[in-house]
Amino acid sequence: MDMRFLMKQAQAMQQKMTDAQQHLRAEGTAGGAMVTVTVNGAKELVSISIAKEAMDPEDPSMLEDLIMAAFKDAQKKAEDAMAQITGGMTGGLNIPGLKL
Repeated sequence: MDMRFLMKQAQAMQQKMTDAQQHLRAEGTAGGAMVTVTVNGAKELVSISIAKEAMDPEDPSMLEDLIMAAFKDAQKKAEDAMAQITGGMTGGLNIPGLKL
């Protein structure tokens, strides 16, 4: 096996992963879509939308719970999408050092 070829393949795969993480968008919702959160493939917050109906000054904990639930939903969807992408790239192999 040519080690240089393998290293180039690994670098190309890592670049595809980085691109996927940056461009992937996953949306999570809670409270009947009163709160919507979008994260990227790295599970970083990209945007958040809160309906007026979700803002109750008498019960801020309800809004906090909705935000957390929507964020967790979005993270799970991003994780699932990235797993699908990485599984296709690696044939299901977990290659150490590639941060898959």
